[in-house]
Amino acid sequence: MAPPSPGVAAVPACRPGCGACCIAPSISSPMPGLPHGKAAGVPCPHLDDALRCRLFGQPARPPVCGSLQPSHEMCGPDRQHAVRWLTELEAATRCD
Repeated sequence: MAPPSPGVAAVPACRPGCGACCIAPSISSPMPGLPHGKAAGVPCPHLDDALRCRLFGQPARPPVCGSLQPSHEMCGPDRQHAVRWLTELEAATRCD
C-alpha cells in the first residue's frame, strides 16, 4: 500500500487486543449461533482469545461487520476511547 499523501492521516489498522467494534455495538444481522444478532455491550461469541474475529474473511460474517472500518475518530488513542465512542454511537442511533 502506498503511503498517505502529505497532510492526510493514514487509516489506522485494527488495534491488537481491542475488539471494541465487536463488543459495543448491537448487530441485528443473523450470524452463526445468533439468528437474531447480538445486543450492544455483549462481546460477539466469534471473538477469539486475542479479541480477533473468527469469522473474518468468511461468508458467514455479517456485512455490517465488514462495513465498520477503523478510523482515528472511532479508535482514538486507546481501547477505552473506542468502546466509549462506539457506545455513544449506539445510543445515538438506537431505534426504540
